[in-house]
Amino acid sequence: MLRRLHPDQPESFAFTPANQAWAEAQITKYPDGRQASAIIPLLWRAQEQEGWLSRPAIEHVADMLGLAHIRALEVATFYFMFQLQPVGSVAHVQICGTTSCMICGAEDLMGVCKEKIAPRAHELSADGKFSWEEVECLGACANAPMAQIGKDYYEDLTAERLSEMLDEMAAGKVPTPGSQIGRYASEPAAGLTTLKAHEADRPKHNAAVALATEIGDTLKRIDGTEVPLRTPWRDRSDEEGSANPDKHTPKLSGGEAVDETGIDKREAPAAAKAHPPASAPAESTDDETEGTKPETLDAPRAGGADDLKQIKGVGPKLEGVLNGLGFFHFDQIASWTSDELAWVDSHLEGFKGRATRDDWVSQARTLSEGGETEFSTRVKDGDVYDED
Repeated sequence: MLRRLHPDQPESFAFTPANQAWAEAQITKYPDGRQASAIIPLLWRAQEQEGWLSRPAIEHVADMLGLAHIRALEVATFYFMFQLQPVGSVAHVQICGTTSCMICGAEDLMGVCKEKIAPRAHELSADGKFSWEEVECLGACANAPMAQIGKDYYEDLTAERLSEMLDEMAAGKVPTPGSQIGRYASEPAAGLTTLKAHEADRPKHNAAVALATEIGDTLKRIDGTEVPLRTPWRDRSDEEGSANPDKHTPKLSGGEAVDETGIDKREAPAAAKAHPPASAPAESTDDETEGTKPETLDAPRAGGADDLKQIKGVGPKLEGVLNGLGFFHFDQIASWTSDELAWVDSHLEGFKGRATRDDWVSQARTLSEGGETEFSTRVKDGDVYDED
């Protein structure tokens, strides 16, 4: 299925302050140079905040991670959990259309959606409150047919009950998730036939439904204020090796305590900041970074600089960064030792680790000797998207 960005896009995107802090904390889960691993949780958080993923949101996340915009677009368009068009302001209804649900009446549920929301999937209702789509198996086959609405499952649905639920949600109510015919979990629809001894003592709802009902956020979009932010991967024991006695003021890896909300107030990691212009790489001294500085040039040699964009992983921005550091030719890069490579990696502000990860040295060695790589051939043929 071809997935495209919606033609009508907002001018900009920004996380709420709490979501921004959450996103920056997620990035710290990963070692330097591997911040791109946070791409899916950050895109998901952006969608949870807005309801869908706009192009500005995708590009904002890419900039936070020091990624080319096209890389984030590749992720967002690949996974169907990301909505690339506006969804209903109240709810987006996902009807399971796989075998068990289809046999048990999913088509009737989709008929209700077509009648009460919009004739086609991913279209907004006339009042903008609802949207819907058919999805693949959501794993509640024993309680088919079902739908996911917001964060929770609604099971054992009928067309009549789904219609009622849409009316309830339109009126500002949140229908109780779980089985809509009174099943506690996935026991036989006609009731228990065995293990009935403690049935009378059983709570009204199973744990999942009880929690959803208690916190009442089934349809609410996440803005970062739901639960105090914690960074347990950065917590550490005290100097004696005992556990931190105050769980409300966890210690970070550097020994600093977070505030009462659990939010780390230290400066965001370098890779979480928008990368600087290519013409002005961040200043850094050798004693603050790894490795040994390679020999550099003040300007290209006679004949002009090589097209460093023929190296996989180097786009216009990184080519500018390399030129700013004094690297203009393939043979310069090809001669880097492991210590010199470490120095370069530590100076690629916003792209740290890229030189090692994409093996620039081996590529540059081939190109400096007059050979070609599969990637350089694609560059010359114009088949490569011209962006870092």
